[in-house]
Amino acid sequence: MARVTIQNLHKSFGPVDVIHGVDIDISDGEFMVLVGPSGCGKSTLLRMIAGLESVTAGTIRIGERVVNNLPPAERDIAMVFQSYALYPHKTVAANLAFALKLRKIDPATVKKRVREVAEILGLTPYLDRYPRQLSGGQRQRVAMGRAIVRDPRVFLFDEPLSNLDAKLRLQMRTEIKELHQRLKTTTIFVTHDQIEAMTMADKIVVMDDGRIAQVGSPLELYNHPKNVFVAKFIGSPAMNLIQGTVRRGGAPGVEVNGYRLPLSAESGAGDGQTVTYGIRPEHLDIADDGFPARVSVVEPTGSETLVFLRFGETDMVAVLRDWHDFKPGQTVHLRPRAERAHLFDVATGARL
Repeated sequence: MARVTIQNLHKSFGPVDVIHGVDIDISDGEFMVLVGPSGCGKSTLLRMIAGLESVTAGTIRIGERVVNNLPPAERDIAMVFQSYALYPHKTVAANLAFALKLRKIDPATVKKRVREVAEILGLTPYLDRYPRQLSGGQRQRVAMGRAIVRDPRVFLFDEPLSNLDAKLRLQMRTEIKELHQRLKTTTIFVTHDQIEAMTMADKIVVMDDGRIAQVGSPLELYNHPKNVFVAKFIGSPAMNLIQGTVRRGGAPGVEVNGYRLPLSAESGAGDGQTVTYGIRPEHLDIADDGFPARVSVVEPTGSETLVFLRFGETDMVAVLRDWHDFKPGQTVHLRPRAERAHLFDVATGARL
């Protein structure tokens, strides 16, 4: 295992800058997830750590070694790709053994190591099969096994679950996390799916346009987003964001469309200040003294009900635990929980 340290990292493709001075410190044995929208630079950053892309400026350390100029084979990392990247003409056993044979490890050790990894991943019944004879989930296990068998210091995962169906993604997510708890190898996992990030990570790095928007534990990012971008990106459905004016007279709140949305007393904004008021869909309650919103769509999911609404000119969503038989066009009254409200600066998007 190894600590991974990234300092002031830059990447340019010709005149186009895609990574702008990124700093990340990944502890030994940590499961770090890089998350962000398509094109934010997360896969480019992972490929730089792997040695598949050159570094324009800055430093990457794995353990105590600066690896900027080392080829991938000398970095002691193993990468799992989105496309599995298996050899179609080799059996599962041969795919697992390939990297060890390249190192000229003795056959008895190779056989033992392949057998151990196959047992860990539930691949023992499939060792004589070819990739075309496997399901998507089984192929992804083989791709993971090919990484594990090398016993690297760092695992790199580049959106490994995006080709799988919803049920299999959930299963593989659990298996990867259990595997990390078992092996305790430093892991860097790239995804655009914030649910994957929230459920798997020890720490999340949210990227936006080649820069780091915030680094923290899943609950830190969920409960205390540093800016509007993180507030919108982390959480599903996304946080409701409404522009209004802070009023401190009487019960503190943010005035929107003639209604006062409640705030906790310590919320950091002055009276009369224009702000962006944020409230997560699950922190809205049905209440007679709440603000009125018109129902657009109701989506029952079984355990909860998603209600899409219109409040003035703003689209909103509420997640309610109980079933409500609302009809499109109906007016409902919602009250935000004051202690769960967030305020952001209108100009910069920064948390207040």
